[in-house]
This record gives sequence, C-alpha cells and structure tokens, in this order.
Amino acid sequence: MKKEMGIFAALATVFLLAYFLNFADPSIRNAIMEAFFMLQWYAQFHTLACVVPAMFIAGAIACFFSPSAVLRHLGPKANKVEAYGVASTSGTVLAVCSCSVLPMFAGIYRVGAGIGPAAAFLYSGPAINVMAIFLTARVLGFDLGVARIIGSIVFAIIIGLIMAALFRKDDEARTAAVMALPEGPPAKRNLWQTAAFFVAMITFLVFADWANPSQTIIETNDGRVMHGTVLQKTDEMYRVQLQQPLGDLTKGAKLTLGTDEIVSERDWTPENYRWAAWVFHHRWYFAGACFLATLVMVAAWFDRQELGEWMSQTWSFSKSIIPLLFGGVLITGFVGALIPEEWVGGWVGGDSFRANLVASMIGGMWYFATLTEIPILEALLGLGMGRGPALALLLAGPALSLPSIAVIYSVVGFKKTATFVFLTVIMSTIVGMVFGWFFV
Repeated sequence: MKKEMGIFAALATVFLLAYFLNFADPSIRNAIMEAFFMLQWYAQFHTLACVVPAMFIAGAIACFFSPSAVLRHLGPKANKVEAYGVASTSGTVLAVCSCSVLPMFAGIYRVGAGIGPAAAFLYSGPAINVMAIFLTARVLGFDLGVARIIGSIVFAIIIGLIMAALFRKDDEARTAAVMALPEGPPAKRNLWQTAAFFVAMITFLVFADWANPSQTIIETNDGRVMHGTVLQKTDEMYRVQLQQPLGDLTKGAKLTLGTDEIVSERDWTPENYRWAAWVFHHRWYFAGACFLATLVMVAAWFDRQELGEWMSQTWSFSKSIIPLLFGGVLITGFVGALIPEEWVGGWVGGDSFRANLVASMIGGMWYFATLTEIPILEALLGLGMGRGPALALLLAGPALSLPSIAVIYSVVGFKKTATFVFLTVIMSTIVGMVFGWFFV
C-alpha cells in the first residue's frame, strides 16, 4: 500500500507541475535548462566514475560479506568503540561524495549492520573528505576547517548512538531475522583475499572520483580573463562556474561560452595542492591498475555462480538507487535556478537561530559534489552569510541532499530517514549558532 501511495504521489506531482507551471516564463525555462545541465554534468562526471563502481561494491558487500561477521563488528551488540570508531572515521579513507557512500550504506545495512553504525558511516563517509577539509581551512579559514572535521566525527558518533537508541527494538528484530537464516557455505577465500578484493575496488573508486583542486583560467576573444571550474565541455561550448567575480557576475555564477570565443585556457593550482592536481591528472593510470588487479582476482578466486549472484545484487541496487539519484539531481537543479543567491545570502545573514536553521536546511536539500560547496560558500560569505551558518551548511551539506534523502528512505523507511534528517539539521543548527558566538 505504501509503495502504491508513493507512485500515486509522484504521478500527482508531475501532473500538477505540468498543469500549472508557466513554461512561457523565462525564469521557468532557464530553470528547466539548468536542471538538465546539472543532470548532464552528473551523468558525465559522477555516474560512470562514481555511482557505477559504488554499485558494484555494494553488490559485493551483499554477496561476499558474512552476515555473522557484520553483526560481530557493526551489529547492535558489537563493541561500541570499534563499531563507531570505524564508521565515524571512514571518510578519511574513502574520500568520496555521498552518491558513492549511499550504495555502500545500503549494502552493509542489508547484510545486518545496526542502524547506529550504519548511520554513522552514512554521515561520516562524505563529510570527512580530507581534501575538502584542507581546502575549507585554506579558502574559508582555519577555524572553519578545524570545526568541520571535529564536528563531522562527533556528529557521526552522536547521530549513530541516538539512532541506535531510538530504533533498538527494530535492530533486535533485524538481528534475530539474520541469525535465523541458515548458515551459508564456508568462505571460498581467505580473509586476506577478500580484503585485497575490496581494497582494490574501493581504491579504484577513490581514484576515479578524485576531485580536481585546480581552477581553469580562460581568456576570451573580447579580452575577458576568468577563473573558474569547467563543468561541461563539448566541441561547441564550455559551461563554466566562476571562482572569482567577473564584471557584474559574482563568484559561483555559471555561464556558457562558445568554443570560438575562447583564446586560451590553462590550469592554476594552489601550491599546497599540486600533489592533488598531479594525482587528478594521472588518476586513470592508478584507477586502471586497481581495475586490472580486481579483474585478476575475480578470474582467479571467483566462480561463475558467485559472479552471477554479484551481478544480480549489483543490478538490484542500481535499479532502486540510480533513478532516485537522477530524479533528485534534476529537482535540485531546477529549484536551485529559481532561487537567487542574493536571497539565500539574506536568509543566512548573521548568526541567529533562524539563519543557522535555514543554512542547515539548504545544506540538507542541495546536492554538493566533492569540493563544490567551498566556492559556493565563499560566494555566500561575500553576500553577508555568517560564519556560524557557513559551518551549519558544511556539517549538513555533505551527508544530505534531496537525492540522498530519497535513497535513504528507500533503504530504511520513513521514520529512520526523518530522524536522521532531523538530527543532522538540528545539530548543525545548534553547533553553527554556538560557533558563531565565538568566531565572527
């Protein structure tokens, strides 16, 4: 019944939008184009290099992780220090965005992880991205960088513990159901073989999804010189997001250039991040080596039946998660184009409770790919955003977005999703407000 109601709600929403939207309005047409531009950017830069590998990892977790082992290390009765220590610091190893963490969260939850450690992993995975933390400190200030990493780790643990306490009975029922399953056949691989297999796949994901810390300096034939990030690039046009103001355009603004307008382009990288830029430009060599290592291990250690089950689980995750990600990205692009940055800057000005709450809610709805939140926040700070709301957005943003909320709901249901979102937004609001009292 719930599934049918969800389908009805989706159909009703599409009908109402099609019926009432004024498609002749230039702002609506621009928002539609922005939505599809964002979807195309997501497809070109995140789906093949990020989402698809994460689906294979999630499928492998569901197939090759022993439920009893998961319960022992991440289950509701697992050692709390071990379970939450690993889950809350996983982002320092993964260094990926939320769309990569979501399938892995679904995988470990499906095979028996408790909601507490799973929620801690879900929050910390994209939040404790090492490069994002360093760039936050460099661009937005050392205080925000330190507060972001401390807040992210502490948040992950607290949110996980609260989720575990609130849904203890449900966890116990899930554990009993897992334990009632017949014991599977003995593992066909040693522990080190399984570990090497997953390390190779996760390392492939890390390199494939490696973010570029460089700006692109573009000179046009009318004499303009712009510092920006190239979001999309074709034979006919460049779509650029400005990293520095240009004339009447503010930092963070997007513009489209024809290739015939561009005289030259070159990369500029902060000195401390040249190593990261070097890795970015050579990432496919590293990713390729990891991919070949994975293929060799698959050929040597796995039989046809296991591979068939792995592909089946991967497809199960893909068909349930990817449509939600695409739909969420499309909606985010559409709504974001309708809200001017000046409005947002006005809503989050100062360090009041309202400003921090609005910043947390914006962070909880918008999709931020790895590192993109930093120039956006820098632009909003220039428009009057307080430093407290900036931290609130940084704490709520990586873990939540409209696409991720839809996926989390499909995995754990409405109550757990609503609780996770509420805890993230409220805690981000309170911490942002307290931070703003001491750091202006």
